[in-house]
Amino acid sequence: MISLSVNGVTHTLEVDGDTPLLWVVRDILGLKGSKFGCGAGLCGACTMHLNGQPIRTCIMPLAAVAGQAITTIEGLAPGDELTPVQQAWIELNVPQCGYCQSGQIMSATALLAANPAPSDQDIDNAMSGNLCRCGTYPRIRKAIHRAAELQQRHASATPFYEVRMSHSGENHSGAGNSGVNQAEVNHG
Repeated sequence: MISLSVNGVTHTLEVDGDTPLLWVVRDILGLKGSKFGCGAGLCGACTMHLNGQPIRTCIMPLAAVAGQAITTIEGLAPGDELTPVQQAWIELNVPQCGYCQSGQIMSATALLAANPAPSDQDIDNAMSGNLCRCGTYPRIRKAIHRAAELQQRHASATPFYEVRMSHSGENHSGAGNSGVNQAEVNHG
């Protein structure tokens, strides 16, 4: 049995510890936003966050992430809310085919959490592990700059999403049907 926290919800799973996290999240938990691209951790389509840092889940064994906080594209914002990155992606019509976009958004979100005002070079460095076969890189860069503007407009010093586990196991999200259990989600 392996315990796994995904989007603030703890799951206890009877799965081989060598199973890639991507397959557990997609096939067992039913969260299909993250995609399989290369199977070698080279394209970024499978990117999720492990304790707030982007990781390639197609090569990450489940046992290596047991008990840690995993965030998928579905967990960035509750319900119909959007993060500044998601807002910018829509506003600037970033996707073409869309296949790589969940990984792009996850990497951009982690970048802006660590560096709220990135330069073009910072963006290129942070996004270099995410491939886009359609070549939307100029729109991606422009959207990250726009997301940084949107994020700065939110007058909070808190990153635009933060999940804190409750010590009591109570739901502190303040939303009855947000799909988040045992977690507090704070949107700045």
